[in-house]
Amino acid sequence: MTTTAITNIASLVTNDPSLCVDSPLGLIRDAAVVIEGDRVVWTGESSKAPATDNAVDAGGRAAIPGFVDSHSHLLFAGDRTEEFNARMSGRPYSAGGIRTTVAATRAATDDELSANVARYLAEALRQGTTTFETKSGYGLTVEDEARALRIAAQHTEEVTYLGAHIVSPDYADDPAGYVDLVTGAMLDACAPYARWVDVFCEKGAFDGDQARAILTAGRAKGLHPRVHANQLGHGPGVQLAVELDAASADHCTHLTDADVDALAQGNTVATLLPGAEFSTRATWPDARRILDAGATVALSTDCNPGSSFTSSMPFCIALAVRDMGMTPDEALWSATAGGAAALRRTDIGRITPGARADLVLLDAPSHVHLAYRPGVPLVHAVWQHGERVV
Repeated sequence: MTTTAITNIASLVTNDPSLCVDSPLGLIRDAAVVIEGDRVVWTGESSKAPATDNAVDAGGRAAIPGFVDSHSHLLFAGDRTEEFNARMSGRPYSAGGIRTTVAATRAATDDELSANVARYLAEALRQGTTTFETKSGYGLTVEDEARALRIAAQHTEEVTYLGAHIVSPDYADDPAGYVDLVTGAMLDACAPYARWVDVFCEKGAFDGDQARAILTAGRAKGLHPRVHANQLGHGPGVQLAVELDAASADHCTHLTDADVDALAQGNTVATLLPGAEFSTRATWPDARRILDAGATVALSTDCNPGSSFTSSMPFCIALAVRDMGMTPDEALWSATAGGAAALRRTDIGRITPGARADLVLLDAPSHVHLAYRPGVPLVHAVWQHGERVV
């Protein structure tokens, strides 16, 4: 395997706190990174970099780990432009929300759905995202959920079964029957393609008992739980996520003190999705409160056609710093190492020996520019699995 040194890095974010007492980011100034194959094998001061087969001059740019987007909904067809326009214009709109996307997704071909995922994956990669999770949830039949996950598995290893997104329109008068389907035939068909099982535990979707049954059934099939929790109001989602050792409780907008304490004392990551609040003009999650309690926080895009149609992790970082009480360091950590924790991965979200060689060069001397210069395309180059891809 050939080796490559990236030298003359103004500021290297390693996410190894042992390297820097002042920041969890483990910053190294005037740094270098050595890649061998698909792994990082050395980091340190540029002047001490070992000899390698190839060399890349970073030109005084900052280097950060590739972003880890641990929550997205990319298996869909169509969009909901009219719904968004009406919402932002203060007009009523009742065209069906998620059900609109369900109809379009069911009507789409496999090739159309795969091309859509590839399009958004490429879009995210250009913005520095090197790992992403995505879910089903817009098919809501055994056949459509299984094909969504089969297609997703062709694009990422982080695939989530979300048959319990909403009660299928086909079961509008029989929600209990739909839960039986989600925990039975649909789960059987979907489990071979997925790593995770998720449920939208919210008023109007699935209550605590239904969510528990769905997550428990998924776990019995070898899928690990994650939960859409406490987005629209207070509810049992966060407590259930911690109880079942879910990797992540996602949204976490409306939390009681008991919810915050549970997150701080458990292993479940609080994944915050500021794109959803931005796109719906909803209440911002209080990241400061969660962080100060000692809980682990991740940031993700929630990329979906209804409530957060963005694939930009830099945009979410800027929102988290501006409106959710996070510092630039905390936001970057949460968008990289935090996302890795939400996926229970130790090989991504950091630039340290042994980690997968996923890293981003910014057209800036510091990662702080991600929040300092919102909306500016700062990604200069991206390495994924040790290969330069942007």
